[in-house]
Amino acid sequence: MRLTNFSDYTLRMLMFAASAGDQLFTIEETARAFGVSKTHLNKVANTLTRAGYLVAVRGRSGGLKLGRRPEDIRVGDVIRLTEPDFALVECFATGNQCTITRCCKLSTMLHDALSSFQSTLDRYTLADIALKPTDFLGDTSHT
Repeated sequence: MRLTNFSDYTLRMLMFAASAGDQLFTIEETARAFGVSKTHLNKVANTLTRAGYLVAVRGRSGGLKLGRRPEDIRVGDVIRLTEPDFALVECFATGNQCTITRCCKLSTMLHDALSSFQSTLDRYTLADIALKPTDFLGDTSHT
């Protein structure tokens, strides 16, 4: 299983936001810190803002900041927000055409594995994975 780049960038943006504390940060700063496209991060920021994980402050001195305490942001919830589906195999997806679905034992095992994966992510919060401003070598813009 592999998370999408969108999920990866979402987690990175939240980690960056947590490192900023109460200070506003910008998409540009985040893009520079991670060497990631600003365009991709704009989409991430929009998703996180709509979900209430980030708050956008408009205006000349605007930026972004966390919309919730890091302790209240569960990693599992974020991943469920950003991943398009968890169809590990065909029978998990809508429109399943697999001819052995009725008798296959693989799907039970994979459902268990997926449940374990999700419950593990649910045990962690943004506070557990938050970065410190000093983790961004060479970037002192939000310290």
